[in-house]
Amino acid sequence: MERNYGWVVVAAGALITCVAMGAMFSLPVYLQPIADDTGWTRAGISAAMTVGFLTMGVAGFGWGTLSDRIGAMPVVLIAAFMLGTGLLIASRATDLLTFQIAYGGLVGASGGAFFAPIMAATVGWFDKHRSLAVSLVSIGTGIAPMVITPFASVLIETYGWRSAMTMIAIAALVIIAPASFLIRRPPAVMEPALTPAGSDAPARPASAFSALATPQFVVLAGTFFLCCAAHSGPIFHTVSYAMICGATPIAAATIYSVEGVAGLFGRLFFGLAADRLGVRRVLVAGLVLQAVGIYTYVHVSQLTEFYMLAMVLGMAYGGVMPLYAVIARDYFGPHVMGTVMGAAVMTSCIGMAFGPIGGGYLYDTFATYDWLYLASAAVGLAAAAMALAFPAPRRKEDAEPTLAGAT
Repeated sequence: MERNYGWVVVAAGALITCVAMGAMFSLPVYLQPIADDTGWTRAGISAAMTVGFLTMGVAGFGWGTLSDRIGAMPVVLIAAFMLGTGLLIASRATDLLTFQIAYGGLVGASGGAFFAPIMAATVGWFDKHRSLAVSLVSIGTGIAPMVITPFASVLIETYGWRSAMTMIAIAALVIIAPASFLIRRPPAVMEPALTPAGSDAPARPASAFSALATPQFVVLAGTFFLCCAAHSGPIFHTVSYAMICGATPIAAATIYSVEGVAGLFGRLFFGLAADRLGVRRVLVAGLVLQAVGIYTYVHVSQLTEFYMLAMVLGMAYGGVMPLYAVIARDYFGPHVMGTVMGAAVMTSCIGMAFGPIGGGYLYDTFATYDWLYLASAAVGLAAAAMALAFPAPRRKEDAEPTLAGAT
């Protein structure tokens, strides 16, 4: 049973990330109802999400480091109560500042606990199917916009935004808290993994913070940062670009749905491919495909073309995102995975913050989105080039033994 328990962790992780990320990222459907009910500005309400992104990145580093010490289960459990509390306070807020602190602060901080710690726990349970496992966990994030967001919309229409947010808060807590008890520490984490004598692999760092000073982490964080900086602008501005090209607002919004569905298939396909072909090779290929897809937006103008490109781009960026956890596990021991992934996620959140702002500036300056897509494609190619700097993976015969190795 213990050898196969990793798949229980995968299922629980997918459920938790779906509910948690869905609850956090549903704010856009609350935007209009909140503005109509309170008179708060859209910019002020949206600022809660901006604060949330930044808080999530910084908190993710702290959560990851904490999970190395106490395990992912208590971290996720604490964050579940923080998420529920933040949503409850936000749903009752009577002034904008309280709303921003509750949503951007509490909800945003909780969001950092649902990726790095769960991914760190998941990869420790697997050896043979590690890439597939983390890809399946990340599917929860891809499903969230297709499940939680529409559910929130129905609740808002039926009960109003305050009651809807309250119901989502309670439901999230009721689902995530019990599921968190299934996220057990993998047996391999009990003792730090050491590089075997005679191995040509870089020595693994003995402590969490020494890992952050290694060239391997610099490459990991740099690639993650450039990858997210490349696709965040196109993701944020594509609906606006499609409307400029003549698409209706509803039709343009469905481009996101197409990207989301494609991302699910991308996670599965890239995970299987990485297990067979090697994670570094698949990551570089995915980053190149992402850059080419972003550049192609310069040449599209019809809705069908947007849909086709959304399928390619959704598969690319959806497929590569889980692979960073696998790369981290290949170069760092399981005893520092939480810290490493938390720090890497923090850099990725900073990268995500550049795209929307940069895209808006380029459009305001040149009155066209062409420069956004050209610049983003260049950044995407830089991410692929950075990924090439990863050293060759350790020889299989040099891999350390692990109690979960047969999983």
